Amino acid sequence: MTLAEFLAWEERQELRYEFDGVRPVAMTGGTRGHDIISNNLRAGLHRRLAGSGCRVHGPDVKIEAAGSIRYPDALVSCSPGPRNDTVIEHPVVVFEVISEGTARTDRFDKLRAYFATPSIQRYVIVEQTSAAATLFVRNAAAWQAIPLTAEDTIPLPEIGIELPIAELFVDIAFPAEDSEASR
Repeated sequence: MTLAEFLAWEERQELRYEFDGVRPVAMTGGTRGHDIISNNLRAGLHRRLAGSGCRVHGPDVKIEAAGSIRYPDALVSCSPGPRNDTVIEHPVVVFEVISEGTARTDRFDKLRAYFATPSIQRYVIVEQTSAAATLFVRNAAAWQAIPLTAEDTIPLPEIGIELPIAELFVDIAFPAEDSEASR
């Protein structure tokens, strides 16, 4: 299936699909934790980007990355476009909230595709099992990986903001915290 064939096919589907460059891949439902983290992420980005000319999108719009179609949990684009666009052009920062089922795709396949997309300057993988993230920063020949924990802030100079990691995990309790609290 070509990219154009996929896009035409997807328009007729009730469910959402990503395209891995060869075939459609059905999108599965998420967890409550994934939803809380994703909503916190988009809300934090939206507050900080208000009036800047950059917009946060996701998870219902897609991007094209190296011949694949992806639905990031959040992305930021500073390029205007028509209201009815379903594919966001020129994303600058892309966020994925990782889960056990998507870990390999997010850490390898999407990492490669996002690096092959020149407009993407930063890729952030947000964990669900701990208050942590990995920030990938574009360098000339590769991504530079920067591990971040709850005490850190995600620097996003391309869009003129910083985002505290702890803010993404408001209303999330981790198992270690639950067991420590019961002692």
